[in-house]
Amino acid sequence: MTDLLLTNASVRTFDDARPWAEAVGITGGRISYVGSVDDAPAAAETRDLGGASVTPGIIDSHNHLLLGFDQDAVSLEGADTLEEVRRRIHELAERRPDLDWICAENAVYSIVSGRRPNADDLAGLTDRPIFVTTYDQHSVWLDEKAMRILGIADGGDIPWGRPERRADGTATGWVTDFYTSAMTTAGLAGLQRDIPMYSPERRYRKLIGSLGLATASGITTVVEPQVPLAEIDLLHRAQAEGRLSSRVIAALFHPIDADAAFRRDLRDAVDSAPHNDLLRFGPVKLYADDVIEPHTAWMLDDYADRPGHRGHPSAPLGELTRIVTELDRLGFQTHTHATGDGGIRLALDAIEHAGRANGTVDRRHGIVHVECLHPDDLPRFAALGITAAMQPRHCSPDLVAGTWMENVGEQRWDRAWRIRSLMASGAHVALSSDWQVGEMDPLVGFYSALTRAGLDGRDAWTPDERLSLDDTIRGYTREGAWAWHSEQDLGVIRVGAKADVVAWSDDLYTHEGDPSGLLDQRADLTIVGGAVVHDAAAASAVPSVYGGLAHCSATHAETVSTPH
Repeated sequence: MTDLLLTNASVRTFDDARPWAEAVGITGGRISYVGSVDDAPAAAETRDLGGASVTPGIIDSHNHLLLGFDQDAVSLEGADTLEEVRRRIHELAERRPDLDWICAENAVYSIVSGRRPNADDLAGLTDRPIFVTTYDQHSVWLDEKAMRILGIADGGDIPWGRPERRADGTATGWVTDFYTSAMTTAGLAGLQRDIPMYSPERRYRKLIGSLGLATASGITTVVEPQVPLAEIDLLHRAQAEGRLSSRVIAALFHPIDADAAFRRDLRDAVDSAPHNDLLRFGPVKLYADDVIEPHTAWMLDDYADRPGHRGHPSAPLGELTRIVTELDRLGFQTHTHATGDGGIRLALDAIEHAGRANGTVDRRHGIVHVECLHPDDLPRFAALGITAAMQPRHCSPDLVAGTWMENVGEQRWDRAWRIRSLMASGAHVALSSDWQVGEMDPLVGFYSALTRAGLDGRDAWTPDERLSLDDTIRGYTREGAWAWHSEQDLGVIRVGAKADVVAWSDDLYTHEGDPSGLLDQRADLTIVGGAVVHDAAAASAVPSVYGGLAHCSATHAETVSTPH
């Protein structure tokens, strides 16, 4: 007998042999029936979904589980004035006298007009040091006391970023190149020594909180794109404690200056990891450049608002090619961050050279973000079999106006997040959230892909790159499975595939004409390997009868917010 039958549903299978169905049966962790209601088998349990959509489980191909939200820090999401930032930080300092450092997350670059924020902007809030990360984790903002404690004010350096300095050598309080440095061995050690927010226990709490949110959002596979070797044990701990309610693919971070010995350590770490259906190591995270907002991404031409400046690559020219070629030779699939058109070209060139030098095929290397793509490079993704791992939410005007759009310049806006063009070219485009840079909820990503507008529906731009809902969901499911060599088991609803399925609160396709309705929906039922791991209707967690995974009921706690 079938374990679980989902019936009276609008099932989008993404199986070419049967694209749509009305019912799905699950037995022993696998899909055992796909078809009509009338022909459906008897089942131990039947769920009537009232016509709601059922899709393959969401594969979030770039989701920073380890960032999460810190319970002992204050979120600056939606704080778009310096006054509001100061208010929130001061309130945390007053409320938590037990904290040695006052930490805040998700600051926007445009918090002050015409310049970077600096230490003076944080003066007078508390007698304790203040540490603030930007929404994209690529920059840090410090007050004067923090700079003194860290030695920056006296001209010293730190292992987890590049302090910005005035012409006279004094530090401003702004630190760039943070995330590319913070996850190196030295950078992470320095952070864990100096900043309480980066202690292993607080990082683990973030991981567990993010996993619960993923499961409640219909995400059945999460790619954590940047795990330092020193933090592998956090994922092993989550697995040992039964906290992996969604599958996790962990990409290990490769600092751009790491040597051959480090790459051997990567190989050993992957090869020695115990085989587990819920936790897989293997991809390697690299950086071609930084990010466009602070003018640190590598551009082929000058920034529009900073003549003579093109940013910089993350390594000397030629070094990325050497590293990717060596990793490819060692059997690794790479996952390379590139945002500027220069950085994207560097990554494409490196991957092309690796395939030619090593004779490898079907490695499925990925380039992440692909924010500003030169027209000459667009066809290279399909030609080289490279996955574009992109985030629809990132192109929303409420995120990019005031910084990204001005830095790049209107003459290059037609290069921005060319998701539809890449799909039309035959390239594989795996969509994702980039949590917590953007909201984790895939419904926010669906809406953004369909509208290219802010969450309030205003200021849509680059409308030629809007997607259909079907192409969007395919990008979050079928394409994600292909990107990680899992297309036979995941991202599809067909007999024999793993039973990773999500049932939504409504028929999502009825909202294509007015995408704002998607923001009112939710994942009602999330199933991983045949196990119900999230049930919005359940009042409390109860043991699952389907086997393969402990039941985990998580509330849909994420609110739709507007980071910048």
